[in-house]
Amino acid sequence: MEYRFLGRSGLKVSALSFGSWVTFGDQVGKETAYDSMVEAYDAGVNYFDNAEEYANGKSERMMGQILQKTGWKRTDLVLSTKIFWGGPGPNDQGLSFKHIKEGTEAALKRLQTDYVDLLFCHRPDRHTLIEETVWGMDQMIKEGKALYWGTSEWTAEQIRKAYAIARREHLRPPLMDQPQYNMFRRDKVEQEFSRLYDDIGLGTTIWSPLASGLLTGKYNDGIPEGSRLSMENYDWLREELLETESGRAKLKKVGKLTEVADDAGIPMAQMALAWCLKNPNVSTVITGASKAEQVQQNMQAIEVVDQLSPDMMDTIEDILDNKPSTETDYRRNT
Repeated sequence: MEYRFLGRSGLKVSALSFGSWVTFGDQVGKETAYDSMVEAYDAGVNYFDNAEEYANGKSERMMGQILQKTGWKRTDLVLSTKIFWGGPGPNDQGLSFKHIKEGTEAALKRLQTDYVDLLFCHRPDRHTLIEETVWGMDQMIKEGKALYWGTSEWTAEQIRKAYAIARREHLRPPLMDQPQYNMFRRDKVEQEFSRLYDDIGLGTTIWSPLASGLLTGKYNDGIPEGSRLSMENYDWLREELLETESGRAKLKKVGKLTEVADDAGIPMAQMALAWCLKNPNVSTVITGASKAEQVQQNMQAIEVVDQLSPDMMDTIEDILDNKPSTETDYRRNT
């Protein structure tokens, strides 16, 4: 496993990490969740991601039980959760100081830990001043409930504003964002955030590197039974990916990408993960799985990064034909 610094901090996170979104509490049970986390840990993963919203808290509870069962040293782990959607009450959502504090404390109880290493604002809150949110997150660090804080799917402008407020008020600034990033979703990480990496030392913990499974190639010939897109709750995602003109265009590209992967002797999913890892501004790639075998296969992506030669990256780029305009071209980074 490779370990990368999270932004400009001294914290090292595994280049491939493990998240519980969709699967824990919704798609898999405790035994499969346990086996998957153990598989990831044994492969060198030290970063495990969660959120108060996932399965209405059941995901955090399940992960906490697994962590207790394994007996892993807390100092060997980097744990995160995200605060925003905590329940139906009027103060159970958003980024007010009240919900930041109460949501974080509830999450810690479910995870059965005294603190999380990373605490995220799951989305921007248009009803709460950024000043209040920055102060609230700084307070969680002062109380020892988190070590670092960051954002998820915030705009570059919002992150810059939060950073400036923190510096002005001598508070802890945001360190990282958790954006969606994959071969089909590139603008935020490669273009919008391009100046933040040097200007404020932003780290990224990217999610959906396989575009909800589309980049595994498993949907090239239809929807396999038991896959995410076959689940009733994800009919919106199925329609978006497979029943729209843009979705069908992506499927055609995945077919061509699969041919490139096959020619290189690399599984399509591993090539897609390795492609994300080639970007030096990606601190860690959050993977998920519905069974331990998938975790094992995903972890092998770290071994094929070097196989994505500059020429192969150019071939992939030609197929994707969606490169954002940026000052940085990482395709030939080795």
